[in-house]
Amino acid sequence: MKTYMANPDKIERKWYVVDAAGCTLGRLTSEVAKILRGKNKPEFTPHVDTGDYVIIVNAEKIKVTGKKMEQKIYYNHSDYVGGMRETTLAEMMDKKPEKVIELAVKGMLPKGPLGRSMIKKLHVYAGPEHKQQAQKPVELKF
Repeated sequence: MKTYMANPDKIERKWYVVDAAGCTLGRLTSEVAKILRGKNKPEFTPHVDTGDYVIIVNAEKIKVTGKKMEQKIYYNHSDYVGGMRETTLAEMMDKKPEKVIELAVKGMLPKGPLGRSMIKKLHVYAGPEHKQQAQKPVELKF
């Protein structure tokens, strides 16, 4: 019996839509990362992007546990001396709720060119509407 290795040309990609309303941030993003990586498929190959496309709607209605809204801090540096900026999760949810989910999923994907190609298959929207109706995404429940 030979080991099956997925070929990038023969991979069938599906579209899924996930409603993030009321979901916990980490639990949702870990499941989404598995789908983007392709670990839910039997033909998963670690060095090939076998994942599917994921659309997340209602990102502004995500919840977190504990005191993370005030204590979780996102760091950003401008590459100038003293250019470190800090943003709390509460501020980030007010300004860009999509960015919170994107950063959480990005941290769970592989680093390098493979992970960068996987994160491009994630589409996050703050509200209930999305632009990918033409792809006929299937609703996914966790």
